Amino acid sequence: MTESADILVIGGGIAGLGVAAMLSGEARVIVLEAEPMPCFHSSGRSAAVYIKSYGPPGVRAATIAAEPFFLDPPEGFADAPLVKPRGLLFLDPEGGGLDALLAETPGLVRVTPEEAAERCPVLRTDRIVEAVWEEDAQDLDVDLITGGFRRMMRAGGGHLVTSARVETLRREGGLWIAETKAGAFAAPVLVNAAGAWASQVAAMAGAAPIRVQPKRRSAAVVPPPVGVDAKNWPLFTDAKETWYAKPSAGKLIVSPADAEPMEPCDAWPDDMVVAEGLHRFSEAVTFEVTRVERTWAGLRSFAPDGEPICGFDGRAEGFFWLAGQGGYGVQTAPALSALAAALISGAAPAIDPAPFAPARFG
Repeated sequence: MTESADILVIGGGIAGLGVAAMLSGEARVIVLEAEPMPCFHSSGRSAAVYIKSYGPPGVRAATIAAEPFFLDPPEGFADAPLVKPRGLLFLDPEGGGLDALLAETPGLVRVTPEEAAERCPVLRTDRIVEAVWEEDAQDLDVDLITGGFRRMMRAGGGHLVTSARVETLRREGGLWIAETKAGAFAAPVLVNAAGAWASQVAAMAGAAPIRVQPKRRSAAVVPPPVGVDAKNWPLFTDAKETWYAKPSAGKLIVSPADAEPMEPCDAWPDDMVVAEGLHRFSEAVTFEVTRVERTWAGLRSFAPDGEPICGFDGRAEGFFWLAGQGGYGVQTAPALSALAAALISGAAPAIDPAPFAPARFG
C-alpha cells in the first residue's frame, strides 16, 4: 500500500524538518529519514554558532534574514531561548589576513592583542598581530531548533518516517513514488533535503547532475586549564580558519577546521588531522593540551560555488532541491526553509532566490 501526501521530503536533518514545518498546515507533508532517528548526521554534529560574517554572499543574506526567527520564534516553538550571546574573535598571527573580512562585514571591530586576551585569557598576545571582534555572534541550540521544527510540523499534520531509506524513485501519473524499507510513498512534489546524499537522490530521480560534495569536519573536546572557567569565553579562530575553539559545557570544542572531500558516509575523525589541528591551536594559547576527552566528525556538503541550492529542478518535474548548505545549515535554516516553502507553494519569497537557484549550474 502506498501512503500519499502533497509533498515528500527526503532527509530528516534540519533542512528537511525546517521546510516540512513551514509547509505543514497548508499541505500534507511526509519526511522520509534513512536513519532510525532524525538529525543523525550533520545537523546533530554542528558546533552551531550564529555568525553573520560567515560564508559567501547568499549565505550571509540568509543568515541575516534568519535572525528574527531565532530571536523571536513562533509561540510554542521552544521553552527556552534559541540563541545565547557568545561573541567571536578572529586572530591573525601574520597581519593583513582580516582586511577582506572587515571590508565585507558591517559591525566588526579591530581590537588589540591585549583586548583580545581580556575576552579570552588563554590567548598568547605575542602570537597576535591583528584581531577582530564580532559582538553579535551567538550560540544556537540545535536541539531546541530541530525539536521546534518537529513540533511545528506535527501541529500542522506533517509526520516523520524513520528507517525509511529511499531505494528507488520514479515519476508516474504526475506523482513521485519513493520506495523505501518502510513502505512506498507518493506525492506530486519531492524535496531533496538529503544532505551528503543529495546528488545520489537526484541521480535516482533523473534530475540535474549537480555535484554536492560532502566534506569532513572534525572536532575534539579538551578540558581548559585546571581551575579555569571557560564558559564565558568567545568562539575564537585564526584568520585562515586552520582551527577554531568554542566553549561548551565547561570544556573546549577544538576543530582542525578540516574540509576533506568524502563519499557520503557516517563520518569518523582522522586522528592525525585532529592532532595537527590541536597543535595549531596550542601554538595560539598559553596552556598545553594534554588530554582529549572525545572526538567526532560530520559531513558538511557543498555545491560547486559554495552557496546552498534551493529551487525546482530544470529537468525533473516536481523535484525540488534543498541541499548544499555547507557549514551554514543551522544558522540559515529558518530563512532557507521559508524560501523553499514559498517557492513550492507559489508564495512571494522573503529573500532573493537567485543565489540559490539550481539553474545557475546550467
